[in-house]
Amino acid sequence: MKKIVLALAAMGVLAAPAAVSAKGPKLTPEQKLEKLLEGRVAGKPVSCISLSNARDSRIFDKTAIVYESGSTIYVNRPQNASSLDDDDVMVTETHGSQLCRLDVVKMHERTGMWYNGFVSLNDFVPYRKVAKGS
Repeated sequence: MKKIVLALAAMGVLAAPAAVSAKGPKLTPEQKLEKLLEGRVAGKPVSCISLSNARDSRIFDKTAIVYESGSTIYVNRPQNASSLDDDDVMVTETHGSQLCRLDVVKMHERTGMWYNGFVSLNDFVPYRKVAKGS
């Protein structure tokens, strides 16, 4: 029985480096954003997006906030982007049905909801899938 346990432990130790190397190098937030936007083309920036159509939002550390609206992905590279942390919660105070340039997004720690800073939104760049055959 001890031999089986030792053999399994040894296999686990030997397999660990292979699992790490198979995973590949860790991507930077900019590289993660580029990967998300693969196969898409940037459109003309807009100053506001509809909150009712924005279904999902995601933070890319110290880089951008992405809002998904149907098949369109809007990328906002805010001022003070150094305050962006994908482990934080975004709290946005809006006045109306749109999220607009110059709106402020407050960042709060996920566990204790402590204030961690803010970002001021810039224009939203829409990215749409490239039509096949183009």
